[in-house]
Amino acid sequence: MSRFKTSTMDADLQKVFGNPVPELHEAAARPAASPALARALELRSFLALTEEQVARVRDRVHADMDPDRDMGELSADKLRFDAQWLQAALDARDGYRAALGELLRTMPSPDQRARPVRTAQLRATAPLPPSAAPAPPRAGAARARQP
Repeated sequence: MSRFKTSTMDADLQKVFGNPVPELHEAAARPAASPALARALELRSFLALTEEQVARVRDRVHADMDPDRDMGELSADKLRFDAQWLQAALDARDGYRAALGELLRTMPSPDQRARPVRTAQLRATAPLPPSAAPAPPRAGAARARQP
């Protein structure tokens, strides 16, 4: 059994990062891990937990509505509470899916991430003139007005 719960966006993560989720977790634990990978896996874990909550409420409502169940056990208040709970869990799930989707969409492609960025290093080629002395401590300070 996997130590990680699945989420509806695991395939998207694998497509963007190129490895299954368990391997991504191993990569994120390394010292040189990408901050984007760490953020994506954090959002993914919130999403997986929220999807589990949605499934629990759904399963509880299905059990309460089982045709073989005694109708005397039905409670409108309990179903109303479950509907509110389900709505909150669905809203959270949608928020995590949107945030994770946006993160994955805005990431550079894998070939862009693999190339190191080269920067030009500028060097001074002319010495400073000998008269270039440090400015006095109050240089540029406003003068007090004389009456």
